[in-house]
Amino acid sequence: MVLLSSFANSPPPSSSTSLKFQVKQNEQEEFAAVLTSSLALDSEAGNDYRAPNFLQRIFSLLKNVRPGSDLTRFSLPAIFNIPKSQLQCYGESVYCVNNDILSRCADGETPIERFTSVVAWSISTVRPLMFGVAPYNPILGETHHVSRGNLNVLLEQVSHHPPVSALHATNEKDNIEMIMCQYAIPKFNGTGIETRVLGKRQLKLLNKGEYYVMNSPNLVIKFLPVPDVEWLGNVTIKCQETGLEAHLCYKGNSFLGRKGNYRAIRGKIISTPNMKTIYEINGHWDRTVAIKDISNGKTTVIYRAKDVISSLKTPMVKDPKGLWASESAVVWAKVNEGILNKKWDKANDAKIAIEEKEREVARNRKLKGETWVPKHFILSGCKEIGDWDWEVKPRNIRLPPAPIIVPL
Repeated sequence: MVLLSSFANSPPPSSSTSLKFQVKQNEQEEFAAVLTSSLALDSEAGNDYRAPNFLQRIFSLLKNVRPGSDLTRFSLPAIFNIPKSQLQCYGESVYCVNNDILSRCADGETPIERFTSVVAWSISTVRPLMFGVAPYNPILGETHHVSRGNLNVLLEQVSHHPPVSALHATNEKDNIEMIMCQYAIPKFNGTGIETRVLGKRQLKLLNKGEYYVMNSPNLVIKFLPVPDVEWLGNVTIKCQETGLEAHLCYKGNSFLGRKGNYRAIRGKIISTPNMKTIYEINGHWDRTVAIKDISNGKTTVIYRAKDVISSLKTPMVKDPKGLWASESAVVWAKVNEGILNKKWDKANDAKIAIEEKEREVARNRKLKGETWVPKHFILSGCKEIGDWDWEVKPRNIRLPPAPIIVPL
């Protein structure tokens, strides 16, 4: 089960924003990376993907499934995919921004200033989605390495069953480090699919000696009464060193379709030593979010979505020779090309080839009695209340600049 669904209201395809780079590594091998515009707040001329017509997708599904077909090896047609991996979408939520909120987190003069900036940064990782399309499920060992300014980000798919993604990011200039783990548990609830997005997110302000731990809202795909995709549920952000804690509730439409709470956020920031509420939080994650000082009633806007997650620039390859074969944009390059050019047979064939190769590698590994080990992270987990509590630890303290960059 994937966690993100698609670009929101993207305009028609534009060939100018799809980037393809080929680099000859040796006589026999040539890597190609196809990068596409990121998940953004609004529809803009720079986006290069638009979801196909819903009926077209249904006909494609019927074309690939016949009565009595064996669905155990069925691959969802590429027409249902956006041209990127879930691993890339996860990374984009960290490095694809216009306003550098992370630097504000590190530069805050007081603990409460830094904490409110961390709350704003957490909100910025939520992006609008579209019903009916989804990114690819990452293959085991797939990586994504990107830099934006001083921020270097590395992701790896550290488990396939269950699917677990790991993220490590460093900004040595501002002395910031992020270590995150993400995995999902989907469940059908009668009117749609609710996916619990689990895993610990850690943001460390090393110069301040402050560690912030938080979780993610859940992804809900609604079939009734109106098809939609929403981020819902409770998020807690804690800093043990300062004793500050935030409780956020992501709200959505009611079953009857009332939009009063659509994409709304309600919550508060408290001081845990005396359990005193310092600020009330109110707003919408796709518009603005403000805090109200309980002591004097003053309201301050801490997050403007338009300033942070709109007009986003498409990542590009700066160092072709530095690309790894495991890079997401390399692994899925041929599928991306097929989708962007609307050559669905080509995209389907390329996608099936990747999935078949992964199954073959897994079979060979099982026959040899080998255990796959992540290259960039150490994965551990324990069983708690029916679920596995997975954690990751980076193998390297520092991350080098990436071959793929996001222009500033």
